Amino acid sequence: MDKKKVLVGMSGGVDSSAAAAMLSEQGYEVCGCTLRIYDNSVLGEDYLEGGCCSLADVDDAKSVCRKLGIDHIVLNFTEEVGKKVMHPFADSYINGETPNPCIECNKHMKFDLMLRRAELLGFDYIATGHYADISFENGRYLLKRPADRRKDQTYVLYTLTQHQLAHTPFPLYGMDKPAIRAFAEERGLINSRKPDSQDICFVPDGDYAAFIERYTGYVPAEGDFVDKSGEKIGVHSGIINYTIGQRRGLGVTFGKPVFVTEKDPVKGTVTLSDEADLFKSVLFLRDVNLISLDNVSEPMSVTAKARYSAKEQEAVIFPEENGIMRIEFSSPVRAPAKGQACVFYDGDIVVGGGIIDGAE
Repeated sequence: MDKKKVLVGMSGGVDSSAAAAMLSEQGYEVCGCTLRIYDNSVLGEDYLEGGCCSLADVDDAKSVCRKLGIDHIVLNFTEEVGKKVMHPFADSYINGETPNPCIECNKHMKFDLMLRRAELLGFDYIATGHYADISFENGRYLLKRPADRRKDQTYVLYTLTQHQLAHTPFPLYGMDKPAIRAFAEERGLINSRKPDSQDICFVPDGDYAAFIERYTGYVPAEGDFVDKSGEKIGVHSGIINYTIGQRRGLGVTFGKPVFVTEKDPVKGTVTLSDEADLFKSVLFLRDVNLISLDNVSEPMSVTAKARYSAKEQEAVIFPEENGIMRIEFSSPVRAPAKGQACVFYDGDIVVGGGIIDGAE
């Protein structure tokens, strides 16, 4: 019987390297693959010192593949990432939202474009170093949380389709990070102790506003800080410089803590208010993707979180018109922001998720 062929997306980090080693030891015919998604003109600094998928990381991935005795290829997706991830990221910020580009990169690049390229090259599967699990139950593929909840990455994978789940093993699902590092070290992999990347790969310094200005030429315009009644209380440096929930670095003081509670790209205003005004009980979601079921025709009890690092809370989802979904939390959630994802669960199973389009 021919071995099943799997193309493993390798960022140069230990997780994806361990995934390649595990699949090879499980009998798959494995090929490593690193995506080139930007160049130094995007970073505005030496490309070698960039975030994940920099030239240094490509070298690390190649070294691991040589150690494992498997092939390695590089796919140049710079044009596609610009269209599908980076430009939408910039546009979303300019329009007053707080996007999550890692979700969009997974959706458009790793599990769509890379999978389609893999299928053209004759591979049966793609794989990554994400911490998640997949099962097949009652005729449907399910996305589930991994054994180590601390490394749960299902929040950034909620856009996966049934076809993608059917062609994507997640070999790390049963292990925690120390075990992964030990596994890699036992096999002599060069990156077994390499630190995890924490930043958005094309914004390695975390300065989103500077990236947007450099990448698009957009120059943020000053505008008014207003209170919740709409009265001017100061001047801000441009709405892309602020995020919902922000308290520090506002450039103004009021003798008491105030927080960014709203951004209006049409009026160019940033609303500052008390922390209590950050809490919302109802969110409206667009671009909803469901995994565990085809549709929601009646209210459904779930747990949900409106940010990657947020604590899950009990909620109920309701179908609305025009593809919008409403989610009502049992207790108000802090600082939900337009452009962020809200993902909902049934126990360990990902029901689905969508992009926050409004809150009340």
